[in-house]
Amino acid sequence: MDCGFRLGLSRAIVACDFFVAITATFRLLYVFVVIEHGSRRLLHVNVTPQPTAEWTLQQLREAIGYEDRHRYLIHDRDRIFAGSLDQSIVRLGLTVLKSPPQSPMANSICERVIGTIRRECLDWLIPTSESHLRSVLKSWVGYYNRARPHMSLGPGIPNPPPAARCASNLKSRQRFGERLVCAESVLVRWPAS
Repeated sequence: MDCGFRLGLSRAIVACDFFVAITATFRLLYVFVVIEHGSRRLLHVNVTPQPTAEWTLQQLREAIGYEDRHRYLIHDRDRIFAGSLDQSIVRLGLTVLKSPPQSPMANSICERVIGTIRRECLDWLIPTSESHLRSVLKSWVGYYNRARPHMSLGPGIPNPPPAARCASNLKSRQRFGERLVCAESVLVRWPAS
């Protein structure tokens, strides 16, 4: 399969899933995550105490909108994704791909980002409320999309700053596909004695 074809196809795929977070007052909150496969960009994260099919559809509308950029949506077989919700997703212009039962690896990119959110964000604090968790996640998503390096992107970030370019004093410039990677020696230069 042609590499360009696979890259184009992966950009057409988004995945979504829920995970649970617990507040300091032991309230159970559900976090909904939508990620784009090709760029590994988190498109949308939101929090609710009780997810419903209507709420989930609204979150997908906010994440995907009515653009034609995405063609496929991967989700698991959770009860929240009822047949009526899948029909509404199809009306958004997406083809629904359900993962097989009890197969989290079929939605591995979304499962992996959920693990990353837990390890890098939620393991370091206990949210006090729904609004606190939403605020923390919004801030962390900005970091994830704009600053955190991703190994799968060679290493790159989903939303590089527009003015990112190589400085003239860098020692190495490599081209990996369409990306220009600039590197500087990691060895410490000792001052001449």
